[in-house]
Amino acid sequence: MVATLGLRPVGESERRLAPDLARGVMLALIAVANSAVYLYGRPYGIRQHIIEHDLPDRVTATLNMTLVDARAYPMFAALFGYGMVQIWNRRRNDDEGRRVLRRRSRWLIAFGAVHAVLLFSGDVLGVYGLLGLAICRLLRVRDRTLLIIASVWLVPVALLSAVVYSTPYGTAERTYFWSFAAENPLTALALRPIEWVTTPIGMTGVFTAALVGVWAGRRELLSVPDRLVRRAAVWGPLTGALGGLPLGLLGGGFLDRAEPGVVMGLNALHIVSGIAGGLGYAALIALVAQWIGTRHGPLTTALSACGQRSLTCYLLQSVVFVALLSPYTLGLGGRLGSAATALLAIGTWAATVVAAEFMRRAGVRGPAESLLRRLTYPRR
Repeated sequence: MVATLGLRPVGESERRLAPDLARGVMLALIAVANSAVYLYGRPYGIRQHIIEHDLPDRVTATLNMTLVDARAYPMFAALFGYGMVQIWNRRRNDDEGRRVLRRRSRWLIAFGAVHAVLLFSGDVLGVYGLLGLAICRLLRVRDRTLLIIASVWLVPVALLSAVVYSTPYGTAERTYFWSFAAENPLTALALRPIEWVTTPIGMTGVFTAALVGVWAGRRELLSVPDRLVRRAAVWGPLTGALGGLPLGLLGGGFLDRAEPGVVMGLNALHIVSGIAGGLGYAALIALVAQWIGTRHGPLTTALSACGQRSLTCYLLQSVVFVALLSPYTLGLGGRLGSAATALLAIGTWAATVVAAEFMRRAGVRGPAESLLRRLTYPRR
C-alpha cells in the first residue's frame, strides 16, 4: 500500500483567500519590476534603469521605482514566511515539520538554479530557499526575539544597499546583470550562474520581511485582520512611496543628479522603506479579502487561481520576457522604453491570470507547484 507522510499539501477547500489573492495581484508588480531589467542598449542610470528622455517613459520609470522596485519581493517574502508557519502548524511533530520545510527549501534552491541558468539570473526562488532554511531554525523562537532580529537586520540591509546599488550614472555598460545585454546566448548562459550567486547580496531585506511574515502567520493576521493590519495597510504603502519617491524622481530625470553620498543614503532609504511598503501591500490585500468574504466574483477567482499557481506563473513570465526582450531573441529590450515595457509586463501577467483560471476550471494544478509538492511530500 502507498502511504503519504504525516504532513500533506493543503487541499483546495482548505486554502485561505488573502494569501492567494495577494500572490496573484502582486505578480503584476513582479512582472513590471523584472521586465525593466531587460532593457539595454542605452546609458544606465539609478539602479541600472535605463536613462529615459520621453515624458511617458520618465513618468513610468519614476512610478516603477517609487511603487514597485524593491517593494514587490519583500511582500512575497512575507507571504513565504507566513506560508511556512501554515505548513508548520499542520505538523505531526517538530522533527517531521522541520524535515518537510527543509526539503521544500532545498528544492526551491534547485528550482531557482535552473530558472536562473536558463532564463532569469535575478531569480528569487533560490533566495527564498535560503530564507526557508534560516527560518527552520527560528520557528521556535519567541515573538519578541523574532521581531528584534528582524529590526536589527535592517542595519546591514541599509549599509549593503547603499554600497551595492550606488553605481555610476550614465554608464554605457552594466555594472551587474551583464547577461541581459549579451548578444550571444552562450555568453549570457555563462554569465547567469555568476549573477544568480550574487543576487542575494542585493536582496538582504527580504529576510526582515520573511520574519515579520512568520510573526504574522502565528496570529493568522491575513485571514483575521485586526487594528494593526488596518494601520499597516495605510502607513506601509505610504512609507514605501515616500521612501521611494526621491530615487524615483532621480531615475525619471525630474531631479538633478545628486552627489554620490546622497545617492547612497537614498538607496538605503529606498530599500528599507520598500520593506514597509511590501508589508503594507500585503496588509491592504488582506483587508480587501476580508471585505470580499465569500462573495468571490470572476476576477477574484481568477486572481486567486493565479496566486495558487504563483510559481508556475512566475516562471512563465521569464519565458515570455526572454522570448521578446533579450538581444539574442526578438530584441525588443533594445527598442522599447519603460512605458511600453511596463504595458508588456502587465499584458504578460494578465495572460498568466487567464491561463491559471483555465487550469482551475480544468481541475489542474500548476505544473511547477505539482512538481514541488511531489518532491516536498514524497510517498513511501
